[in-house]
Amino acid sequence: MSSPPAAAPRWPLILLRISTAALALLALLQTVLAGSFLDGAYDSLKGHEGAAMLLATVVVLQLAVAALVLRPGRGPRWPLGTTALLALAVVGQIGAGYARAVSLHITLGVLLVSGILFVLVGAWRLPLPAREALRDTGQDGGGRLPRPGGPLEVNR
Repeated sequence: MSSPPAAAPRWPLILLRISTAALALLALLQTVLAGSFLDGAYDSLKGHEGAAMLLATVVVLQLAVAALVLRPGRGPRWPLGTTALLALAVVGQIGAGYARAVSLHITLGVLLVSGILFVLVGAWRLPLPAREALRDTGQDGGGRLPRPGGPLEVNR
């Protein structure tokens, strides 16, 4: 008789949530720095460039995390595909910025921020696998906290 399959690990999804949150914060920073530059604070362009390089680094790290969500995390495939598209969009965005193609750079920026937020929401909507401790105690393992005072009884 074979033993039941081991539960999927939680850490890949937790890492995905962290990386998507970091990307979203960097995307917000990029919009603030770009707006500051367009408002006349030309020194913010250097910060915009540095934040872009940091964003590119985080999206590459998220690509590795998304691969871990798929295996060993046994999660869905969409984080890997969407993060790969985000990585391509970041490369195009950086290229358009250095080429000073402002209209393309702004359009890609809006699409990139939208894509980052899409992946952020999707990553946080993925349910975390149940912890092993809950399975061992005989509870349902649905990820819910037990009610204070035990189960609720309904009198008819």
